[in-house]
Amino acid sequence: MLKFMLFVVFLIPLCFLKSSWWLIQSMLFILLFLYLGGFPYFFCFSGISYIFGSDYISFGLILLSLWICVLMLMASESINYSSYFSSFFMIVVLMLMLMLFCTFSSMSMFSFYLFFESSLIPTLFLILGWGYQPERLQAGIYLLFYTLLASLPLLVGIMYLYKYFGSLTFYLVSGYVEVNWLLYFSMIMAFLVSMPMYMVHLWLPSAHVEAPISGSMILAGVLLKLGGYGLLRFMIVLMYIGSKLNYLWISISLVGGILVSMMCLRQTDLKSLIAYSSVAHMGMVISGLMTMFYWGYCGSYSLMIGHGLCSSGLFCLANISYERLGSRSLLINKGLMNFMPSLSMWWFLLCSCNMAAPPSLNLIGEISLLNSLVSWSWMTMVLLMLLSFFSAAYTLYMFSCSQHGSVYSGLFCCSLGNVREFLLLFLHWLPLNLLILCGDFLVIWL
Repeated sequence: MLKFMLFVVFLIPLCFLKSSWWLIQSMLFILLFLYLGGFPYFFCFSGISYIFGSDYISFGLILLSLWICVLMLMASESINYSSYFSSFFMIVVLMLMLMLFCTFSSMSMFSFYLFFESSLIPTLFLILGWGYQPERLQAGIYLLFYTLLASLPLLVGIMYLYKYFGSLTFYLVSGYVEVNWLLYFSMIMAFLVSMPMYMVHLWLPSAHVEAPISGSMILAGVLLKLGGYGLLRFMIVLMYIGSKLNYLWISISLVGGILVSMMCLRQTDLKSLIAYSSVAHMGMVISGLMTMFYWGYCGSYSLMIGHGLCSSGLFCLANISYERLGSRSLLINKGLMNFMPSLSMWWFLLCSCNMAAPPSLNLIGEISLLNSLVSWSWMTMVLLMLLSFFSAAYTLYMFSCSQHGSVYSGLFCCSLGNVREFLLLFLHWLPLNLLILCGDFLVIWL
């Protein structure tokens, strides 16, 4: 693990070289494929160095982090083109990547908490430094306060576990611990805010709308997965009390997912619509995890990776339209099939993945989650039917409103995408649909 981290650290001085944008990106691709070669073929942690190592769960999420960070640089070409503090931007991206790498590969609860919180700082820099509107300061404060306020009790909970077990290493901590409801709530709230669960989700749409494309990609692609990863890891300690109290989060998430889906149907801002759809998808992930069934465990993991690629790709599409039209409003972004015909196929492909159409990875995740929730209680079937229906409804609404209709009268030309943009969208879509061939790694072996 340390060799990959040092690779990233030694890339930081290269950022100060003139025209090093593509060099950094190429080196990150090399790092990605080097890391891919270290697939853990055993059920335990591998590649252990100091307090870092990776097993199946962390391997997939580290790979997702590396992939999204490379694509962030590819999507932010306008920063390089206009020389808008591009060296500093690359340093922030590399630091964020390092923090995420350390978070997912931590084998100790305390180091996980440390890097979990540290990953917010580069994200805040991205929103404040390269965001679009003046409200980005308020969005940054929202993000910081929501997550910090909820995660301070987590630190206290971790200290209590250290007193109880004498160790904080994940595989030495078992479920045999006297957990009262106070410890349960303090350890779980940080992850639910980070996911985000309905009712503590208000920081997410504002952060997405104000963030630059790179910020939106990393927020949707990886930072929402930190909460899910934390729940996957910590649920072993909270197993006994969780079986009594988890119904609370399942009901909030499923009902909240339906309400958020209805909110999606009346959004006019493209980015806001995609951000709210993330809340609905993460609601399913939370409820699947909280059943504590094997199906829910595997399904939530699959859906997290699938959603990371799909949501990030949709934000890229929204940004490509924004760069051409100067607006994200659906009232102006309509009739894009006439204006940008070559991008309509990508809109269709990524929208169909967003509503979990085969052969996307989202399909595996949603089928597993449906299985786990219906076997937990058959009454969830009604909520799941509504959730699936509205999920398809707002995705179709987004696709039909943006692609069909009369072109905005201020536009009198046809705009084709360039190769970089097509490659960017292809690199989101390809793993999303290829990984279904490796479904056994995601479902059987987990």
